[in-house]
Amino acid sequence: MQNTQQYPSPAARTFRGIVVSDKMAKTIVVKIDRTVIHPKYGKRYVRSETYKVHDEKNEHKIGEEVTFVECRPLSRDKRWRVLAK
Repeated sequence: MQNTQQYPSPAARTFRGIVVSDKMAKTIVVKIDRTVIHPKYGKRYVRSETYKVHDEKNEHKIGEEVTFVECRPLSRDKRWRVLAK
């Protein structure tokens, strides 16, 4: 009998972000904000990215903070899987 629990590989990227959409089946959209410093002027500004993340049980709702990890491609846009809240 094989172990059904999946653990991320040590090389897998892990991110933490806020859920901005949960309207798709088994998929949530997570927004990551990071602060960047302009190379010439030194001004700090916020750059955002959104990721489509696989949520098998549809348990995460808008506004929650989640941790997700890189995995094999699950669809055209989904290459991430939820780890925990």
